[in-house]
Amino acid sequence: MHVAIVHDTVTDADAPDARDVFAQADAVAEALEKLGHSSCRISCSLNLLAVEAELRRRRVDLVFNLVESIGGQGRLIHLLPFCLDAMAMPYTGARAEAMMLTSGKVMSKGWLASAGIPTPSWIGPWPGRDGCVHGSDAGGDTWIIKSVWEHASIGLDEQSIVRQSDPATVFSLLRSRAPLLGGACFAEQFIAGREFNLSVLGGPRGPEVLPPAEIIFEGYTDAMPRIVDYRAKWDEDAFEYHHTPRRFNFDATDTGLLERLEALALQCWHRFDLIGYARVDFRVDPAGNPWVLEINANPCLSPDAGFAAALEQAGIAYADAIGRIVDDGLPPDKAGTDR
Repeated sequence: MHVAIVHDTVTDADAPDARDVFAQADAVAEALEKLGHSSCRISCSLNLLAVEAELRRRRVDLVFNLVESIGGQGRLIHLLPFCLDAMAMPYTGARAEAMMLTSGKVMSKGWLASAGIPTPSWIGPWPGRDGCVHGSDAGGDTWIIKSVWEHASIGLDEQSIVRQSDPATVFSLLRSRAPLLGGACFAEQFIAGREFNLSVLGGPRGPEVLPPAEIIFEGYTDAMPRIVDYRAKWDEDAFEYHHTPRRFNFDATDTGLLERLEALALQCWHRFDLIGYARVDFRVDPAGNPWVLEINANPCLSPDAGFAAALEQAGIAYADAIGRIVDDGLPPDKAGTDR
């Protein structure tokens, strides 16, 4: 099979979060070769007609979709899947509608809340006119201001945490933060507690939840917000980068909590009808209640990222996981599996 690895248009001058797609594409290409597939790479720009023409010219059988933004805008992440659907071109990962719903964090939270899946309450988005509080109150008057569309912790720093009991005042702050957050942002009730990531991998027997990972905030003072901000993910010179390791080993006292997290991750998978792979991010409050923060329908596949680490913990070879993602993206008659 000939697979096109399609990713963002990125240059060496771009920020590290954008350049990371090169590492993902390299790893996927190597895995595809091990599986006996040939591959090519195509960068995706706003000229989707050119992307379509290139896919047809190269006689591609399937697209491995690594696109996280188009034209530097995370809010356009769903355009390529819609284009591929119109072409009747098989591709990996979430379908276009699910990609749009999960990437738009406010829409995603609305869908979670309507299904009874616990997600922290929120205010906004900005631009908008509604400064009311939506969703279930997790308690407290601390908020975190986040981008609606951008991922990879873009724009997140210590200034993102706001302690304010008046929703109208919180809403007024969104306008000033929006330019740092892709132009659109919202405030989410901040859960002061533990942070977990659960990766999910599709397969012939349905979705498999990989071993849960907890982010540890080593050496953080009381004045430092315990969040995985941009520095923690991408700034190799920052304290946060070196003091937010993930762990996979837990005491027996956490068994019940981990089972609840796994069940919620599967609920999210089915709620958004996900395909191939995903990651669900949680916070757990001091009372032990889990809250879903985000669903990432195309989490980072770099060898040093959390998804690969969870695969290793599960004893699943990286190439085998890529094979499962590919099969999950094919029509059942071609993959020999049911989604």
